[in-house]
Amino acid sequence: MGSAVFAALTTLLAKKGLEGVDPDLATLWRTVIILVMLAGWVMAAGKWTNPMALPARPMVYLILSGLATGASWLCYYRGLHLGPAAKVATVDKFSLVLVALLGQWLLLERLNLREWAGVALMAGGVLVLAMKR
Repeated sequence: MGSAVFAALTTLLAKKGLEGVDPDLATLWRTVIILVMLAGWVMAAGKWTNPMALPARPMVYLILSGLATGASWLCYYRGLHLGPAAKVATVDKFSLVLVALLGQWLLLERLNLREWAGVALMAGGVLVLAMKR
C-alpha cells in the first residue's frame, strides 16, 4: 500500500514539476535525488558492500533492470509532459499486464483463473482510457 501511495504522489508531484522543465532533464534530477536518498539510507542502515564483491549473475540482471528503469522513466516523464497524469499513469500500469504475461513465460509463474480475470480487467481499463472518443 505504501508503494501505491508514494507512486501516486510521484506522478502528481512530477506533473507539477514538469511545468516549464524538459522531461529528460527532470528525469535526470529525479534520478540524482533518488541516488542520494538511497545511498544515505543504505549507509545509515549499515548495508553498504563493495559492488564488485556481489555475484556476477545477479549484477547483470540488476544492471539490465537499471537500464530498463531508466528507459521507463524517460518514457513516463515524456508522457506526463504531453498528457494528463491519470491517463499516463494508467497506461504505465499496463506493465502489470505485461508482468503477468512475461512472468508466466520467463519466470514460469502461474496465475489462477481469478488472478487472470483481474489481469484482463486491468488490460480492459487501459484500453478504455486509450480509446479516442
